[in-house]
Amino acid sequence: MKKMQLLLPLLLASLISAASGTECPQQCGDVNIPYPFGIGDGCYLETALVGDNKQQPFNVTCSSDNRTSSIGKLELLSVDVAHGKVRVKSPVSSWCRDPANKSSMGEQDTWWYDLSAAFRVSDADNKLTVLGCNVLAYVWSRDGGADDKYIVGCNATCAAATAGARSPAASGAGDGGGDGSSCCDADGCCQAPIRPGTSFDVSFVDDYDGGNDNSSGPTSPCAYAMLVETKAFKFRRTYVTTRELSSAGGGGQVPMVLDWSVGNQTCDVGGKNTAAVYAACRSGNSHCVPSNNGPGYLCSCSQGYEGNPYQDDGCKDIDECKTMDQPCPAYSICRNTHGRHECYELKWLLGIVGSCIFVVLLGTAMSCTYAIREKKRLAAIKRQHFRQHGGYILFEQMKSREGQGHSFTLFTKEELEDATNKFNEQNVLGKGGNGTVYRGNLKDGRAVAIKRCRIADDERQRREFGKEMLILSQVNHRNIVKLYGCCLEVEVPMLVYQFIPNGTLHELIHRDGAPPSFAVLLKIAHEAADAMAYLHSMASPPIIHGDVKSPNILLDDNYAVKVSDFGASVLAPTDNAHLVTLVQGTRGYLDPEYMQTCRLTDKSDVYSFGVVLLELLTRRMALAMTAPEEERSLAAHFLSSMRDGKLDALLDLWIKDEVRADVIEMVATLAKRCLEMSGEKRPSMLEVAEELDSIRKLCLPGDITILVCDS
Repeated sequence: MKKMQLLLPLLLASLISAASGTECPQQCGDVNIPYPFGIGDGCYLETALVGDNKQQPFNVTCSSDNRTSSIGKLELLSVDVAHGKVRVKSPVSSWCRDPANKSSMGEQDTWWYDLSAAFRVSDADNKLTVLGCNVLAYVWSRDGGADDKYIVGCNATCAAATAGARSPAASGAGDGGGDGSSCCDADGCCQAPIRPGTSFDVSFVDDYDGGNDNSSGPTSPCAYAMLVETKAFKFRRTYVTTRELSSAGGGGQVPMVLDWSVGNQTCDVGGKNTAAVYAACRSGNSHCVPSNNGPGYLCSCSQGYEGNPYQDDGCKDIDECKTMDQPCPAYSICRNTHGRHECYELKWLLGIVGSCIFVVLLGTAMSCTYAIREKKRLAAIKRQHFRQHGGYILFEQMKSREGQGHSFTLFTKEELEDATNKFNEQNVLGKGGNGTVYRGNLKDGRAVAIKRCRIADDERQRREFGKEMLILSQVNHRNIVKLYGCCLEVEVPMLVYQFIPNGTLHELIHRDGAPPSFAVLLKIAHEAADAMAYLHSMASPPIIHGDVKSPNILLDDNYAVKVSDFGASVLAPTDNAHLVTLVQGTRGYLDPEYMQTCRLTDKSDVYSFGVVLLELLTRRMALAMTAPEEERSLAAHFLSSMRDGKLDALLDLWIKDEVRADVIEMVATLAKRCLEMSGEKRPSMLEVAEELDSIRKLCLPGDITILVCDS
């Protein structure tokens, strides 16, 4: 007799080291592989029953073509986590007549199983099934010692013989069965219940003649014996009259059910069902349940939950209100809760709904009252800010100038918040001592620069703010950035200017590489001087800028100048000087006389403009803190170089190569006059603009749009 051993090293314990991660394969072929089963290291539940030897009962092997899976040597058909069962393919023991000599029997091809602690053949789902005529087969089991051995046999007989086979008839069976019967109630088929166990041997009785003195062994072509899943078995007469099962390869295979469990404890260790003992039950809302078959335990989701209790957060709440056909009695409402559901009768709900409606109405009334009061409070704050920043004065003067062609808008806070995406930091164009400038887009499509000014220091500044904004709105010069309007209903006033897209003069002359031609730089200087001359001489009343510097000279795409940032500007008083308590401006550009006397005059702007001319000639910073002390101030360094006859060493190399020496000398001389320590000795901005215009014309013998100053 040939026997083939199927050994499954399926030992189990409480040491759990595997993880059921979602990166592990979840399927092999058509079979789903749920945890604690898994494919590959780290994907299944590892255990240890004997010493420290790790066992792998739940390790599933997937074929290279990803079509079949197996545990040990048994092909896996399905896994049932909820009930602790797996379906596998079970071999069929066979004993057939010799095809060459049909009067003699061939060798028995039988199987025996040796399943260890984690798996046991299910007595509830399987039966010993014997097929053939005049066949006596048995299954014996030895679980543990010799005292545990038991034998179950089953005898299949047939009523009469035919050519090469006998008509099937089972002893003790009725005659109403046939093909497709799942109860083996036909001739040639016998079934018997089995006991649970882990070790089985399915064999035939060699010398059984069934009471026929002329025959020993089966009288059908083949005899078969198997452990098969009861509900999956379908009897067919050809199993008895042909070699169908034996020709299926390897003696054929049929479905069989195995019970499995985890751990080697019961669910009452020390009288406590604790998570520390039952470590395999990893999900919340799960608990230990006794094994269906033999030692160990299983995990189950608590009542009202479903899923995989062996995985973290594997047990999910069941919404009984949706899954049950009639979760609550008539005239009631179902509400799902964790692990259960509740039913509310409508008469109680009416009272609850009424109370809720009352609470909602009361809350709505209180909210509306609060909202109205808050709206009034915010409106009062806006009116206060509007008055503090001179808004009423500005409004009256705007009314008096209606029809004069001047457009000036008083924007609301909400309009400017929409334009800047609530003053998002990504829209910041720059920050300075007088405020922060944001890029924005108005609803009419205009691109604007919105400046949030610093808070006015005293009541006088607040009173003058509106008046100054109106005067600036009247400025109409091609080289001065247009002021569209302002917002005064906030604590910090905001100004809305025309947006100029091409950066500043400071960025243009201090960038790496070659600068624009000197002709372009001279054009920029002339237009900036012309704008300043307009503010000093033609605006009514005159305006002192107060912070002339290269970063405040904006350039459009054609290098046209737009003078900007009037945060430090003042209206020129009648005595031609403005006394301040706090000197404003930028270090490196500030008039020394202004810093000493605190008197801001139009000649203070002239001094600052002289520093801008030096930046054009030298491409150096107005104040370089890292340079040697005698070179930190560009103005001081220039004046000392002029005295020592070393101006050439201070000039930019690109400009020296491009511009005639006499032209450089004229511009340098003009800058020196602007930097006189006494304001009375400095030229006016009108004179500066006229002299720059003369220098440009000297460089332009013909075409005034193409500047040529080459030697």
